[in-house]
Amino acid sequence: MRDSRETSLTKAFVCGHPIKHSRSPKIHNYWLRNFELHGHYEAVDVEPGNFAGFISALKSGESGYVGGNVTIPHKERAFHLADLPDDLAKELGAANTLYMDRGQLCATNTDGYGFLSNLDEQAPGWDDTRNIAVVFGAGGASRAIVQAVRNRGFREIHVLNRTVGRAQELADLFGPRIHAGPIDALVERMAGANLFVNTTSLGMDDSGAFDIDFTPMAESGLVTDIVYVPLMTPFLSQAKQQGRRVADGLGMLLHQAVPGFEKWFGKRPEVTAALRSLIVDDLGSH
Repeated sequence: MRDSRETSLTKAFVCGHPIKHSRSPKIHNYWLRNFELHGHYEAVDVEPGNFAGFISALKSGESGYVGGNVTIPHKERAFHLADLPDDLAKELGAANTLYMDRGQLCATNTDGYGFLSNLDEQAPGWDDTRNIAVVFGAGGASRAIVQAVRNRGFREIHVLNRTVGRAQELADLFGPRIHAGPIDALVERMAGANLFVNTTSLGMDDSGAFDIDFTPMAESGLVTDIVYVPLMTPFLSQAKQQGRRVADGLGMLLHQAVPGFEKWFGKRPEVTAALRSLIVDDLGSH
């Protein structure tokens, strides 16, 4: 029997509102060309009021999609509307990757996978010592980061946020190894830290960042940022000047795309230097 992929176009999507600046189509269509697959991945702007209908059409097959990615502001609703969310999505209460399997809509969240895979690639050995991690910010983006770092086995994870109540919500959700604190506890909590992660938008487009002293960290400590515009954010620049290893956030975007592509198109892609260069060039053109 011939594989249906040989005769019909396999379609996947990324949906959000707004969505026009998403780089996901460039990533997935690059892989489709490399594998010479008869497929297409496209961005779809779906307003919140239309999201349930969009998911209904996906489940029924009416939309023609085999699955796709979900971004702001739909991740929580995607989780609730899925038939079979996995354990990662259940704990987060949010999904960024959807796929149909035997007539049911499955959901997962690959943000944590992308985050860890990026660090593994850019800074091998970064987790040799898993004592203390400091996560700066407690917004939606921080949830998958805290979950991933906890699952990697860090002994203590300190979530620092302007509103301590938001950080405490993460501590309550992810267990006793998570500790909430205010931003002014940063110096104290950085002592001996093996990992610092900025999950806020501070530093995006070189705005809003402030000075941080990274020297209390362990000498082998790693500083990373989920912001990738610019690639070398103010926080990363400061850390590098202070002798700490750094990893930019672009790889998280690239690596989180891998599991979904494999689900939809049947091939497991690789994050290569050529793909990274393609996206860096695209970022520079905007």
